[in-house]
Amino acid sequence: MRIEDDQKLDFSDVLIRPKRSTLKSRKDVDLNRTYQFKHSNKTYTGIPIMASNMDGVGMIDVALALQEHSLFTCLVKTYEKEDLDKVKDKINPKLFAVSTGTNQKDYQNLISILKAHPTIEYICIDVANGYSENFGDFVQKVRKAYPKHTIIAGNVVTADMTQELILRGADIVKVGIGPGSVCTTRIQTGVGYPQLSAIIECADAAHGLGAHIISDGGCTCPGDVAKAFGAGADFVMLGGMLAGHDQGGGEVITEYVLNGKVNLETSKPYIDEKKYIRFYGMSSETAMKKNYGQVAEYRSSEGKTVRIPYRGNLNHTVLDILGGLRSTCTYVGAPTLKNLARSTTFVRVHRQFNQIFGDGREPNK
Repeated sequence: MRIEDDQKLDFSDVLIRPKRSTLKSRKDVDLNRTYQFKHSNKTYTGIPIMASNMDGVGMIDVALALQEHSLFTCLVKTYEKEDLDKVKDKINPKLFAVSTGTNQKDYQNLISILKAHPTIEYICIDVANGYSENFGDFVQKVRKAYPKHTIIAGNVVTADMTQELILRGADIVKVGIGPGSVCTTRIQTGVGYPQLSAIIECADAAHGLGAHIISDGGCTCPGDVAKAFGAGADFVMLGGMLAGHDQGGGEVITEYVLNGKVNLETSKPYIDEKKYIRFYGMSSETAMKKNYGQVAEYRSSEGKTVRIPYRGNLNHTVLDILGGLRSTCTYVGAPTLKNLARSTTFVRVHRQFNQIFGDGREPNK
C-alpha cells in the first residue's frame, strides 16, 4: 500500500482566471480544431465536442443533429450494419465513430459494419476498465486489422496507461473513470481519479507521443467543458449534458404535480405538468438487462438509472454550450480554441458560485 500526497483536482476545485483580451466579440472566436492522428494519419476538422456512446446520447439522430454544428458522435455499441444502411447517405463519416466492446460478438459486429460501410473512419473501443492486458491486446488487434482507421480507446486516467494504449495503436485515448453523472464506479469500487488532474497528466503523456485525448465525464455545465479544454483535452465527451432531448429517443414520462398554489377564484390547486426522460449509465443494471438480458453474477451494477427533465430539441443545448465556450475564450484572450489551453491559468477555489438561488440555469439546460 502507498499514498500519493500531491493534490489532485476536479472541475469544481478551480476557476479560470480572466486575462486582458483584444477580442471585440464572442463571434470572433473560432472553435474549430484540425488534428492529424498518429497512426491512421487521417485528418479531423470540426468542433471537438463528442456525444458519448450511451443510450439516449450516442444515437444516430443525435449524430445527424450534431454534425450540423460540426460536432462528433460516438455511436452506441448496439448498432448493427442495417441501422447504418438506413442513413448512409445522410451521416457524415468524418463526424462519427462506431463503437465496440472487446468480446467476440462485439468484434464480429464491428467487422460486419466496416465491411458494409468502408467509408467509416473512426472506431471507438470502449470498456469501463482500460487497465486490463486483454484490452491492450484488443486495441493492438484492431490496429493490425484496420491500419488506416482512427482508433479511440479507453477508459484510463493515468499517464502510463495513456502511453501504453497509444503504443498499442490508439490514436485518441479516452480519459475518465467514475466522474460521469450516472456512473457509480467510485461508490462500488473506490476506484477513480479527479478529472481535471487526469486530463492534465494524460494530455501531457499523449501529446509527447504525438497522440490525442478525450476528456470523458464530469462536465455539468459549459464552464466545465471550457475547463477541460483549458487543461489540455483535445476532445471533450458529454453524456448527461446531451441527454433528455428529442433526438436521443426514449419515452417521455409526463407527471402532474401540485405546485402548492391555489386559484383564489375557484379554490382549486394549480397543477404543473412535468416531463422527464429516463437516463442511465452503460454499466447500470438497466443497461445490462437491456443489452445482455441480465446482470452477470460475477459483477455488480456500476451505474445509476435516473429521470432527467425533458429538454426538447438538442439544438438549443448545443448553442448554449458553444456560446459558453466562446465566452470563456473572450475572457482569457484566446481567439481560437487552440489557444485556450495556453491562455488558461487555473485558480484554486473553495466555492464555484453563489448558490442562494441554485446555479441560475433554466431547467432545460
